Amino acid sequence: MEGAGGRAGERAPLLGTRRRGRRAACGAVLLAVLLERAAFYGLTGGLVLLLTGAPFGWGAARAGQAPLLLAGLAHLAPPAAGWAADALLGRARALLLGLALGALGALAFPLLAAPATRAALCGAPRPPPPPPARYCAPAALGALAVAGLGVGAVRANIAAFGADQVKDQGPEATRRFFNWFYWSINLGAIVSLGGTAYVQQNVSFVSGYAIPAVCMGVAFLIFLCGQSCFITKPPDGSAFTDMFRILAYSCRPQKRTREHGQSGEGSGVFQQSSKQSLFDSCKMSRGGPFTEDKVEDVKALVKIVPVFLALVPYWTVYFQMQTTYVLQSLHLRLPEISSITTIHHTFPTAWLTMFDAVLILLLIPLKDKLVDPVLRRNGLLPSSLKRIAVGMFFVMCSAFAAGILESKRLDLVREKTINQTVGNIVYFAADLPIWWQVPQYVLIGISEIFASISGLEFAYSAAPKSMQSAIMGLFFFFSGVGSFVGSGLLALVSLRAIGWMSNHTDFGNINGCHLNYYFFLLAAIQGATLLVFLIVSVKYDRQRSRAGGTPASRRASRL
Repeated sequence: MEGAGGRAGERAPLLGTRRRGRRAACGAVLLAVLLERAAFYGLTGGLVLLLTGAPFGWGAARAGQAPLLLAGLAHLAPPAAGWAADALLGRARALLLGLALGALGALAFPLLAAPATRAALCGAPRPPPPPPARYCAPAALGALAVAGLGVGAVRANIAAFGADQVKDQGPEATRRFFNWFYWSINLGAIVSLGGTAYVQQNVSFVSGYAIPAVCMGVAFLIFLCGQSCFITKPPDGSAFTDMFRILAYSCRPQKRTREHGQSGEGSGVFQQSSKQSLFDSCKMSRGGPFTEDKVEDVKALVKIVPVFLALVPYWTVYFQMQTTYVLQSLHLRLPEISSITTIHHTFPTAWLTMFDAVLILLLIPLKDKLVDPVLRRNGLLPSSLKRIAVGMFFVMCSAFAAGILESKRLDLVREKTINQTVGNIVYFAADLPIWWQVPQYVLIGISEIFASISGLEFAYSAAPKSMQSAIMGLFFFFSGVGSFVGSGLLALVSLRAIGWMSNHTDFGNINGCHLNYYFFLLAAIQGATLLVFLIVSVKYDRQRSRAGGTPASRRASRL
């Protein structure tokens, strides 16, 4: 990694590179991350409850797809946002634009929750024919799209931007930054789920959705006011443009080989061509039009993408926390909590997600301060890819645990149901405490510590320097693919021909469905992918070893 002044046009912070200024820069980034995550989880935490209730009446399956849409867009947008930052705007401007869009999208939801502004935006609700019409769908989906694009721009750039602030301190500082970056993400989730979800479920959706809009606006202001603290990188051209040119040129290896042979210089090249990468023939040293560094960057990218692809099923299971796990929670017995009013308040279903976040808050400092230093001193610290594989195993166990619980829940509802009111909606729940869901959330939390943090570290460290934002964007892009895969699977198993997630007499009730089959399917897909990932990771390590002293291998050796 280069130092703060190691790249032309790179601007050092106005406060200098002293320790205090560096801490201020990292603190501003982490605080902006905390607030942005609080806003995101505030939007997704109560979305299923909002859209299944009156007057929206979307139904369980369709409402369950809405958070997946937001999460999917927030993860599919990062590649384009990363490219725009690297080539056009710079990371700082791209982050400001993303936070502004996120605040605009979040502002729409308190307006949709308020009856007067909702009627002005969507018109009067109509009686729902079967299947129920999605009232306010254009406005709600439009707001989700704007918020998703904004969140995507932030996600593509803020991790790499924060790592830039400590890049001259070496790989260890980068690793520690990503640990605390992820810690801040989960602290934001706890703040949002602990307070916002309670307000949405037990006070009002208007107040509950005003909180995410305020959080996103404050994050924008903090980042805007913190510009004097930051090391900023100017846009330096489109690395992806060179990548596509190299990919196109590499598709004509036979033509280049013939040209070398006709010039009388190609015999040696021809003899070695079977042992060389297709991209090597693009180098100037082998008669191609591209520099060594640009070709090595593309080769590094091609090696990274299979790892991202293998993580898609992991993200498919991970995003069940905001969708099907919540649907399952609504059909388990929720404890009542005391209130200063005479109205009985129920335990917010989104609070269970806090078990995942609290576990991460507790384990990351322990891992950063105790476990990792001990393992490093003894030469036992596992590589990023090995940690990702461990995370995949735990998320598979989470889906399997959810399937077992759902099977038991369905057995109980056949014998007896209890009526409970959540957000003015009556749910026919099993007489089984919601605490039985804790294991599946804890398993996801453990998986995040291994897979998600290590995935971020892998994406930043293995990425070519000229496209770090774009590669971080690709990392989130493939997690968004996982979200859409989950939404597609949910839609598939909701078809009448399959019927796992369709109760055609009561669209908000999953008691007539087979959600357990869906969970077991997810666990099976993740298990099969884990085996494939082990093969991909071994191949990646072997290619890294063969690369020897190339720039790409030196980047990968940091993992």
